[in-house]
Amino acid sequence: MKIRYFGHSCFKITLDSGIRIVTDPFDQTVGYPLPDTEADIVTSSHSHFDHNYFKAVRGDFKIVNTPGQHDIDGVHIKGISTFHDDEHGAKRGKNIVFVINADNIKVCHAGDLGHILTDDMLKEIGDIDVLMIPVGGYYTIDDRQAVKVIEQLKPKLTIAMHYRTSNVNLPIETVDNFLRMAGGQKIQSNEIEIKKDDLEGKSEVIALNYK
Repeated sequence: MKIRYFGHSCFKITLDSGIRIVTDPFDQTVGYPLPDTEADIVTSSHSHFDHNYFKAVRGDFKIVNTPGQHDIDGVHIKGISTFHDDEHGAKRGKNIVFVINADNIKVCHAGDLGHILTDDMLKEIGDIDVLMIPVGGYYTIDDRQAVKVIEQLKPKLTIAMHYRTSNVNLPIETVDNFLRMAGGQKIQSNEIEIKKDDLEGKSEVIALNYK
């Protein structure tokens, strides 16, 4: 499995089979270059412009943007209903956490999660290997809450997302304090390759380069 970061909450997951999954594509107003890629599956955690701009992606892809079980092209995706804020959606509505089960690896994309997970949500998500988690605060959980969610889910690899960079002028924080708190590091590459065996026994936190 290869994971490439385009910025914000947008990743491209390329499976060993060649199937390509793009998460939360954004529009040009976010500040990053639009993802220049094709996909077979596109997930969207909620219907805000910076997470559901499907026009940024090429190809005859299938959209997954609802809670529940989804089986597409041999890939199992589970959507868990959560909230975009800590007031049960009163401020910003609902959010979907997706768990993608492929290549014997469970990847959890938390979307714009706005709160600590409840016990019921934790049961629905289950055991995961890789966690993509927002850390910038304001619209989502902040660095301290993100560390708490990592403690709840216990992933083997955590990848930070949805934070401020030189491309983004949103009122969110940079990734630096989160990495200090979580004992993580910045990776210069915008892509990593992972295998199930490589993840065993690990508890690593990183931020990928979006360029």
